[in-house]
Amino acid sequence: MAKKLTELQARGLPSKDNYQKKTLVLQRWKENILGYGFIFPAFLVLGAFVFYPFFQSVYLSFFTTDPSGNIAEFAGFQNYIHLFTNSEFLSSLGITLLFTLYTVPASIILALLLAVLTYNKWKGMQIFQLIFSLPIAMTIGTSSLIWMLLYDPSTGLFNYLLHHLGLPSIQWLNDPSWALISVSIMSIWMSLGLNYIILLAGVRHVPEEIYESARVDGAGSLRILLQMTIPLMSPYLFFVFVTSVISSLQAFGQFNILTNGGPADSTNVFVFSLYQEAFVNFQYGLGSTRALILFVVIMLLTWLNFKFGERRVHYQ
Repeated sequence: MAKKLTELQARGLPSKDNYQKKTLVLQRWKENILGYGFIFPAFLVLGAFVFYPFFQSVYLSFFTTDPSGNIAEFAGFQNYIHLFTNSEFLSSLGITLLFTLYTVPASIILALLLAVLTYNKWKGMQIFQLIFSLPIAMTIGTSSLIWMLLYDPSTGLFNYLLHHLGLPSIQWLNDPSWALISVSIMSIWMSLGLNYIILLAGVRHVPEEIYESARVDGAGSLRILLQMTIPLMSPYLFFVFVTSVISSLQAFGQFNILTNGGPADSTNVFVFSLYQEAFVNFQYGLGSTRALILFVVIMLLTWLNFKFGERRVHYQ
């Protein structure tokens, strides 16, 4: 037999080992082609709606455009210089950061407290869990219209309650000192559903034996929450914090419906000013520049979160 294999190799015919290797290589090629075939539709969608718009924005940021969106002339870095010397741009960036400061901590703390209060599997607790999760099922448009009715200065529920408490009415969306706070309250409610679901899963992930041991040692509820629950569910809190920051920096729909950037530009957040520049003033070059700056800001803040915030995360 060995003599026959030697003769086959001498004639240039493949041996049994070489045949098996070629079969394995061919099988791997088929698997790779099949795998690429499955991801190709997703790649097309990402290319059409993510990669192409991104590179097109980079390209347009170096040009000025006419009202039709056609390139007029090369501007170089003039669009960037114009924005960073524009008081309106710096103001919108500051309003966006202030909106983030209003909404992110409040939404996380509120969702955490509700998750801690309702994680038990007591009878009837699922009703409260369903109620606190409901905002996730509401679209921005629907939620904004509901809150617009609540904020109505003459027929809204909030001013009705203030009137019965003997307090003066508030121009929630028409007063520059209240407009951003009003939209922030609505945004906190909107983000509550998703944050609550994630943090509820985090609280349930903590073993019940740890709570029982702490109670036996005499630890109170507040101490258990601060020294045990929060550290053990830190991966969930970190994820919610990062996604909430990104979401707040990209907020647009509620401002467009409730305040339209007003009054007196008090709610002119970054994405709304981008929309105004590109689709109202038809300055696609400046709009693309704003979009890229927002991309850089989000990337920088996300990197800082992972650089310094993840050190406090305890993965089990």
